[in-house]
Parts: sequence; C-alpha cells; structure tokens
Amino acid sequence: MSTILGFLLKFIYQVVGHYGLAIIVFTVVVKMCLLPLTAAQNRSMASMQEIQPKMDEIKKKYPDNKDKQNQLIMELYQKHKVNPMMGCLPILIQFPILIGLFNVLREPVKYVFTTEAAYAAADTGFLWIKSMATPDVITLAGISIPFILPILAAITTFFESYMMQKGQPKNPTTSVMLYMMPVLILVWGVSFPAGLSLYWAVSNIFSIIQRRVTAYRKNNKETAKGGSKGAK
Repeated sequence: MSTILGFLLKFIYQVVGHYGLAIIVFTVVVKMCLLPLTAAQNRSMASMQEIQPKMDEIKKKYPDNKDKQNQLIMELYQKHKVNPMMGCLPILIQFPILIGLFNVLREPVKYVFTTEAAYAAADTGFLWIKSMATPDVITLAGISIPFILPILAAITTFFESYMMQKGQPKNPTTSVMLYMMPVLILVWGVSFPAGLSLYWAVSNIFSIIQRRVTAYRKNNKETAKGGSKGAK
C-alpha cells in the first residue's frame, strides 16, 4: 500500500510542483475514489434511520428474547435491503490508507523521492508548516504543544462525526467516540508527521462539505415532492 500511495503522491507532486499542495490534491483524489462507497454509506444510514422505529417495536415486543429480536431485525434488513456494515466500510478502508500514508510521509525518500537532495528541495515548508515529515508543533519551555494542524484535524473530526451521527439512533459507544476520536487525533498529531495531520484535516473538510451538499439536495427533493403533492 505504501509503495502505491508513494507512487501516486510522487505523480501528483510532479504535476503540481509543490509537496504540501500535492498532499492536499492527493487527499481530494482519495476522497473522490471513495465517493461511491461514501454514497452507499449515506444511503445505508438513511435506510437505518427509516427502519429504526420498526426495530424499536421488535425490541419492545420481544424484550427477553434476543434470538427472536436478531432474527426479525435481520429479516427487516433484508426486506429493506439494508447492510448495517456499509456504514463502517469507508472508515475501515481508510485505515490501510492512513497506515500507508504514515509510512510514506515518515520515509519520503524511500517512497516518493529518489534522493535526500530531491526531498530537501521539495519539502521546503507549506504555509506555517516547516516540514511535512515532522510533527506540526511549537515548543515552549521544552514542552511540545500541538499547533494549528493537529487542532484543526481534531475539530474537523468532531464536526464530521457529529454530522454523521445526527439523526441516528442514540448509541452509547458512538457518543463516547464522538469525543474520544478528536482527543486521539489531537494527541497523535503531536508525534505524527504534519503531512498526515494535513491529510486528515482536508479529508474531514471534504466530508463535511459533501454531507452539507447531500443534505441540501435531499431537502430540495423533499420540498419539491411536497410542492407537487400540494398542487395535486
């Protein structure tokens, strides 16, 4: 995976001519490739939301019979063509990408550039970031404090997770993860390469915009349907 991602990042860098910008374009390309899966995830989550009242009825009707609950819920999934695992698929697919990208950004000479000199000439900084291969931190009194990128990655992680959970049935585990993941991202950002924090922040921003556009289109369709019914 690291070799493939390194080749893709190298190709993008050769096109755009800037290492930091290449990581941003790389992120957008990855997200675009995942669009079909993300769309399927959104449809699955919407279907889950629609059948949730029926699932609640089943649980109330058979509170002490878990086997019966599972059987009827599985039949409900099949009837409405809902795949509960689809909601996790895009996230699971991104983990190998993150691990591969971590290796690429930690060893850019091995995966992207042919020599140390070529890498040094490319990684000259981006905005306030000194290097994509080192953590984006400031040091005060010998203490490393996460700077803009890890904080931005953590904040966008929270909002992206919040938008994903909005309108979904309450789940204690997902509620904990809503706050746990941003904290983990912030902590990891202190030691991970800045390029990885940049990837994560841009990826979240892309997802947030995508969800807003999807919600806007959905509202427009519902408004149009309501207007056509009213006209009849």
